[in-house]
Amino acid sequence: MAKILFVVTGADHWTLADGTKHPTGFWAEEAVAPYEAFKAAGHEVVVATPGGVVPTVDRGSLAPEVNGGQEGADRVAAGLDAFTELRKPIALEGVDLDAYDAVFYPGGHGPMEDLAVNADSGRLLTEALASGKPLGVVCHAPAALLAATGPDGVNAFAGYRLTGFTNAEERQAGLADKAKWLLQDRLVEIGADFQESEPWAPFVIVDRNLVTGQNPASSAPLAAELVKKLAA
Repeated sequence: MAKILFVVTGADHWTLADGTKHPTGFWAEEAVAPYEAFKAAGHEVVVATPGGVVPTVDRGSLAPEVNGGQEGADRVAAGLDAFTELRKPIALEGVDLDAYDAVFYPGGHGPMEDLAVNADSGRLLTEALASGKPLGVVCHAPAALLAATGPDGVNAFAGYRLTGFTNAEERQAGLADKAKWLLQDRLVEIGADFQESEPWAPFVIVDRNLVTGQNPASSAPLAAELVKKLAA
């Protein structure tokens, strides 16, 4: 049995370019689908958030229209309810990577607010990448990679093939014009080799121990890749 660290945003809003606070948090499917995959494979999950705050789910991620209908929404809500570790997170600041076999970051717009500038998360990501342990990051969570920049100004993920929520998807979601910055643009700026597929289609990139997914639909296939790596 492996022990997997789930690093979840502690933010309940995303500050837009005009100063408006857009309610958000973590995206339900991106937490539930990997959690269920990891538990089904017999692994243990520990949740960490900045300051150890209980994370907020983005209420929009529980709507039927983003879950393929009411049945899908009910399934995600039930999965969230069963994810009891979310209600007792540890503080990200005190995490010892040696205690874990893999690290996973679910998205939602929350990471754009806090993890993108969180030095503790940046250090953890840098260590996880260097350790060779499986590291999974999906949708907006690659915003956290922006904080993995060393004193020399070089980002640990420069040169890595990866993906994340695209500019096209942000435009279709109606928030691109309101954002202070777009995730795809920033990942390109740090030197990552950003890859994208069709909007909203499952798309996963594996580069060495880094596994990234483009959007919510990519969370289950990303989790499957992590489970495969842990079994190798």
